[in-house]
Amino acid sequence: MEDVTAVETMSVKDWVITLIITAIPFVGVIMLFVWGFSSGQNQNKANWAKATLIVVLIAVVLSILFSLLFGALIFSGLNSY
Repeated sequence: MEDVTAVETMSVKDWVITLIITAIPFVGVIMLFVWGFSSGQNQNKANWAKATLIVVLIAVVLSILFSLLFGALIFSGLNSY
């Protein structure tokens, strides 16, 4: 049998505060790293922070790729005139 450690459930108030903090530019990203990788954090919040960082990283990479792709297409289109 697995040894399951009980993790305290975060309240709605805790989640609202967490979401408000992550909405603050720059501070939110820094706090995601703090919550995700510091010891002593609620395991649910730590996992959520890590998942959010992964999604943000994927979004940034895709944004850069699409910007380069469409920028090259627009530049080549304007260059042909």
